[in-house]
Formats: sequence, C-alpha cells, structure tokens
Amino acid sequence: MEINKTLENDKMILALDGRLDTTSAPQLQDVLLPAFEEASAVKLDFSGLEYISSAGLRVLLAGQKTAQTKNASMTVSGVSEEIMEVFTMTGFTEILTIE
Repeated sequence: MEINKTLENDKMILALDGRLDTTSAPQLQDVLLPAFEEASAVKLDFSGLEYISSAGLRVLLAGQKTAQTKNASMTVSGVSEEIMEVFTMTGFTEILTIE
C-alpha cells in the first residue's frame, strides 16, 4: 500500500492506494497517529483503496480515538461500495465521519 501525505494549512490529507490489511495496517498506523501532532484535522482519501481487513479497521478505530483525545477531527472520503459495505456491517458508519 502507498500512502501519500499532504499538509494543507492545518489539515493533513492521507491518500491511500492499494490494500489495507495485516501487512500494511502498521504502516498506516505509523503515519496516521502522529498526523494528529501536526494537524487538527486528518482526512483519509480512500479513492485508491481496494480492500480493508479487520487490521485496517483497528487502525481506523485507533485514529478516531486519537482524534477525540486531541480534540481533532478525522474524516474518510472516496469510499468504494465494497468498503462501505464493510463499514456498514461492522458498525463503522456510526463511528467514522464519512464524506
């Protein structure tokens, strides 16, 4: 998986490309959690994401919890039908802010 990181004013955009699974979840965690030190808003662009596993969901949950403790925001955009189905089945539509 590739992660392209862009900082615009106080908003960090993380564009993901590929698969978010057991192998790549630690890579996202290493970028996502520290992003809240640099920005008060983090946007995850999933338009290039093909797949998400439970390991990826755990990282998103950790990101959401970090955002709340830092009084920041985390949004997810560009979600495919397949990934939205996973979010719906797991209840993540109630946890995440999805654009």
